[in-house]
Amino acid sequence: MAKTLLVGNGTLFTLGDPGQVIPDGGVLMEGSTIVEVGTTTTLRDRADEFIDARGRVIMPGLICAHHHLYSTFACGLAAEPAKDFVEVLEKLWWKLDRALDLEDCELSALIPLARCIRSGTTTLIDHHASPASIDGSLSVIGDAVLRSGLRTSLCYEVTDRNGPEGARAGIEENEAWLRRCAEDHSGRLHGLVGLHAAMTVGPESLAASIAVAQEYNSGLHVHVAESPADQEHSLATYGRRVIRRLADAGGLGADTLAVHCVHLDDEEVELLADSGTTVIHNPQSNMNNAVGCADVPGMLARGICVGLGTDGMTSNMLEEARASLFIRHHVADDPSAGFGETVQMLTNNAALASQFFGRELGVLAPGAAADVIVIDHLPFTPVVPDNVYGHLLFGAAAERVLTTICDGNVLMLDGELMTLDMDHICGRAVARSGKTWERFSGF
Repeated sequence: MAKTLLVGNGTLFTLGDPGQVIPDGGVLMEGSTIVEVGTTTTLRDRADEFIDARGRVIMPGLICAHHHLYSTFACGLAAEPAKDFVEVLEKLWWKLDRALDLEDCELSALIPLARCIRSGTTTLIDHHASPASIDGSLSVIGDAVLRSGLRTSLCYEVTDRNGPEGARAGIEENEAWLRRCAEDHSGRLHGLVGLHAAMTVGPESLAASIAVAQEYNSGLHVHVAESPADQEHSLATYGRRVIRRLADAGGLGADTLAVHCVHLDDEEVELLADSGTTVIHNPQSNMNNAVGCADVPGMLARGICVGLGTDGMTSNMLEEARASLFIRHHVADDPSAGFGETVQMLTNNAALASQFFGRELGVLAPGAAADVIVIDHLPFTPVVPDNVYGHLLFGAAAERVLTTICDGNVLMLDGELMTLDMDHICGRAVARSGKTWERFSGF
């Protein structure tokens, strides 16, 4: 029998529906599964090990529905100024991803994975690109994920911008990763088939990518209509808007993630709704790239599952949730807007991750995955189920995460990382990243 671990003596937010708030709460875990939630008093004698939350908030691990681990070395990088989104791609991201070798891919993953642990994100869905080092890149990242103790869905970004050989290599890398996931016994690895965006993926690469996804009962992970340029290219080249083109090719569906979806028309929204495709909103990235803001309330009203991602801007999901709330205030010119949709996106993230990994995530409940975090937030006003997210967004989000547990494994305890040595990793990264930047400058 696996040892039992109790995290207790805190204010416990179960989340889920219906959510509970349990004073002096505790969550009892056995192996990778939650056994029971309740008061610390009733659970204490059943635990082999005990982590004292000291009155702080205990809640489920957070989930990021769209990340770019490979973007790490952009921090501090001086790129040529860009006048629009396409130039952002050309002058920054398409030069940086080309500069990465496999060791860069590993380090670029390990640093944000450590930051995920530090911010309480226990599950993330990532979208990778390294066109000069495609073969084996997902396995390198997957090994880093297993080393960190987190749970991750990976894919490689298929694109035709690096020629037909690059596109074929990207498709083969997705297929190799899906084969590894099929054989994985950790329960912490998942795969999708990545596409950059419709404007850089031609008909042959699109069809081949969809065929791989169908063969492995997977879906696509693709940037959609992030800027008007994606729609303009699709209309000029194919006579169809982006979502119609994906739909006609068979690329939509319940396992597909359509990321951004800032510039859609009504027909595209209807196609997404009818197909059950999930949309991922990335507010900080959209603001940073000045591309606009997705109509999240409109999509939710049409029955589309909209989740929340960071697009590599951060690994902190409470920070991203606050950005989601504030951008809606700004766009709607209404300080009462956005709260409900932000809560819904966080809830949808849990449902999406549960679907991908085949077990209940994002809640503290018997039978759910043992993903638990402790946040250094001592509630200073009354807490009830109806105001939990108010405490998270306007209280806990300003505080640090103290303890992070994923699948019953303690990844950080009282602020100390247990699985990754951040000093060593950053030392390796700073010794290499200057050379990576030199390659970047040469393109």
